Amino acid sequence: MTPRRSSRPSSTSTELNLTPTSNGGVKHPRRADKNPKRTASQLEKASMPKSNYAKTEIGVEKSPSNVRRSLQMQVSENAVHSNGHKREEVQAEKGYCNDTKNYMYDESLGKQGHSTVCHQQPNGNGNTRTPKKGACREPDALRTPKSPRKKANNLSNQIQKWNPKDSSQILAVKAALHLSAVPTTVICREEELKKVLEFCKMCIEKKKVGSMYVCGCPGTGKSLLLEKVKFLSIEWAKEVGMPPPTSVVVNCTSLTNTSDIFSKILEQCQGKKKCSVNSSPFQELKSFLCEKKQSSAKKMTLLIIDEMDYLISKDQAVLYDLFRLPTFPNSHCMLIGISNAIDLTDRFLPKLQSLNCKPLVMTFRAYSKDQILKILQQRLMGLPCQIFQPEALELCARKVAAASGDMRKVLHVCRGAVEMLEAELTSGIHELDNISYEKSMTNGLNLPPERLTKQEINRVRIDHMARALAKTFRSAVVDTIQSLPRHQQIVLCSAVKFFRRRKKDATLGELNAAYLDFCKTTSMYPLTGPEFSSMCRVLSDQALLNLGQSREDRLRRVTLRVDEGDVNFALQGIRFFRNCLQ
Repeated sequence: MTPRRSSRPSSTSTELNLTPTSNGGVKHPRRADKNPKRTASQLEKASMPKSNYAKTEIGVEKSPSNVRRSLQMQVSENAVHSNGHKREEVQAEKGYCNDTKNYMYDESLGKQGHSTVCHQQPNGNGNTRTPKKGACREPDALRTPKSPRKKANNLSNQIQKWNPKDSSQILAVKAALHLSAVPTTVICREEELKKVLEFCKMCIEKKKVGSMYVCGCPGTGKSLLLEKVKFLSIEWAKEVGMPPPTSVVVNCTSLTNTSDIFSKILEQCQGKKKCSVNSSPFQELKSFLCEKKQSSAKKMTLLIIDEMDYLISKDQAVLYDLFRLPTFPNSHCMLIGISNAIDLTDRFLPKLQSLNCKPLVMTFRAYSKDQILKILQQRLMGLPCQIFQPEALELCARKVAAASGDMRKVLHVCRGAVEMLEAELTSGIHELDNISYEKSMTNGLNLPPERLTKQEINRVRIDHMARALAKTFRSAVVDTIQSLPRHQQIVLCSAVKFFRRRKKDATLGELNAAYLDFCKTTSMYPLTGPEFSSMCRVLSDQALLNLGQSREDRLRRVTLRVDEGDVNFALQGIRFFRNCLQ
């Protein structure tokens, strides 16, 4: 076989020596140098055996093919170090982009530095081309390590991760869910806040007296809103250049006697704990609030009486005297009463209209499911991580909204769920390797058929929330109501609906009429009158109803002895009663 010579003329006169192979071919030796401008050191490296340059100057092993490619690249002049030492040459692998920074270590100096290398690659026709910028990536071994500031930030982020075994983080969560934690803004009560604040501004600006009665179910934000109104009215008066009102807040649950309310108000207004012997506390308070002053120096007094239904007595004299305070001549008193009783002014104080002191009435509705979720998210927003599963919060919001809409119960249930998670992790009941899909489904978790992750174990799940809800609402009364026959449950449901929109007691005949209406709307066959009377006696024996004494059964007085929320919670899971209780 005739040896084949290169068709392209080389820059030297050296001929190629061909070596025959075992299969009849020839083996080409290293090709002649195509670049006459290479230095002597580069030519010497090209003629070295493969084993002598298995490692480059930067300590990264290269294959012989990569070395041959790198020898074909044109390398720029070596950069000179600031202390006069010359850096070593850096031979880049194929694929390095323009202006790539190679990280290297100088053994003679014991320092680290960077060298900027411009790589050019030969194309097919013998010319050189520069690779596109960004076409390659700097290898991990040559990257610059992170700065100490970045390491510190990463460390701080790791410290802020949720760890339920940390007592300080558990205390922070419980503090955010406590009743004493007052939020900066009152949400889901914007309309009520606007109306009460406009009433206070009008009284302060026009030096006009007035009274307002705020009522609603427990836990609907009445006291919280009035605290915000007190603060905003003082700030508004300062902004407009008017004298800020004197705020007096009294909670009637702390009173031993109903007449002590006037002494409490005087104590906050004047700082006196004892009144004079010659006059009663009411007369002293009346003279203080009706003192003659110039219009410019007249300073309004804002009286906020919380839990006003504790002042109910036989003759209601204390309540009448309180609502008469703004009507006296030269009075500078604004009265706002708070109570859970919706019909307090109509039922217990019917003479207010004739005395010309009937207050404005504002009713707070119970929180809905969406409002409860929004308030919970506002309270948990300040925490650095997510503690509750979204499904767990939604379960709590749905259950409490269907039962009573009491936000205080929502916070109590959420705190109980956190305590259950804390006790579970402390006692080591659930281990990551022992929780299976079957166990998670029995606990109410909607998870894929896989083992729970560590993140799911460390968060408050649906099973924690369900147990906390059962602990809060589940009682002997609830179990008794759920075990009753259907018609006895209908009697209780009829009593709840009847007493919700009317007075708290009724005759047995009126309750029977409500029972018949309920059966008619639900297409149920009603029981007869004697059977209805016997059912009410059974409910009275089980301490669910209270029956009075009378010669005729229809005239016996009936009252509900259980909480309305217990009846709603016991019957809300039954589709038959779900729509009727709303």
